[in-house]
Amino acid sequence: MAVVSRASSGVMAIITLIFGVVLPAVGAQAPAPAPISDGTSIDQGIAYVLMLLALVLTYLIHPLDASSHYKLF
Repeated sequence: MAVVSRASSGVMAIITLIFGVVLPAVGAQAPAPAPISDGTSIDQGIAYVLMLLALVLTYLIHPLDASSHYKLF
């Protein structure tokens, strides 16, 4: 009877150890995903738009400035 009791307690200890290791891992949450945008891409997009606007304004104003023969005053 003592051998059966010792064997069953060993099996119970192994089962308890397995459940103690597996069950917390099942309930664990996955890490949060990385942010899609950290703000630098937004800043870079705004900079590109402003540079394009400056380029367009330069080409629109340049013909007007070239026709004035540089009379400043």
